[in-house]
Amino acid sequence: MTLWLEPDWPAPPGVRAASTLRLGGVSAGVYAGLNLGLHVGDDPAAVATNRALLRRNLGLPAEPAWLRQVHGNAAVEAGREAEPEADASYTWNVGVVCAVMTADCLPVLLCTRDGAGVAAVHAGWRGLAGGVIEQAVAALGASDLLAWLGPAIGPEAFEVGDEVRAAFLAQDAESDAAFRPGDNGRWLADIYRLARLRLRRLGIRDVHGGGWCTYGDESRFFSYRRDGVTGRMATLVWRDR
Repeated sequence: MTLWLEPDWPAPPGVRAASTLRLGGVSAGVYAGLNLGLHVGDDPAAVATNRALLRRNLGLPAEPAWLRQVHGNAAVEAGREAEPEADASYTWNVGVVCAVMTADCLPVLLCTRDGAGVAAVHAGWRGLAGGVIEQAVAALGASDLLAWLGPAIGPEAFEVGDEVRAAFLAQDAESDAAFRPGDNGRWLADIYRLARLRLRRLGIRDVHGGGWCTYGDESRFFSYRRDGVTGRMATLVWRDR
């Protein structure tokens, strides 16, 4: 049984990455499986066990540098402090694991072409519109980057209001292509397309991944929009040399 996704991007050999599924783990009830979030109401002992399983199964060189995610745009150097308030982290160091947790929001991984720098980004619509990808790219100090888009809510399920569409169109008229009319005057948004547009504006065209729907695939993914109270998955990137 596959317990995580391996990014299908042409990263250099020293770059490792993974995106967990909800499969495996010891959490029960609405958190059933490999819930990695301590902040969602699950039994802390179960989460600790799940995190230990994560580290063992992936052969991680260290505990992931977890963040206190707030749907903002701050990017911090991973491992400099314990659980900083941020929505992206980056590192140039071997053995430091950048990680973000999601349950519908879009996880984005970045790495420099030579594999010297890597970053993990939590891009919900607020963070995406607020420039969290731009901040992570600036932190890496390069435009020749590889990007991978992990599992997020799909365009058939991500219903949003006028304010979300307006926030993106105010910055980029091309964003209109990522929205189509839904029911009751609302919009269906394609967060993958919105991310690709922003990456392209930054000069990043080597973009991989995308195409999942966390909302529609209950067997493999946690989804906050679907379930309300639920677990969290992790998307991680690190250098092992």
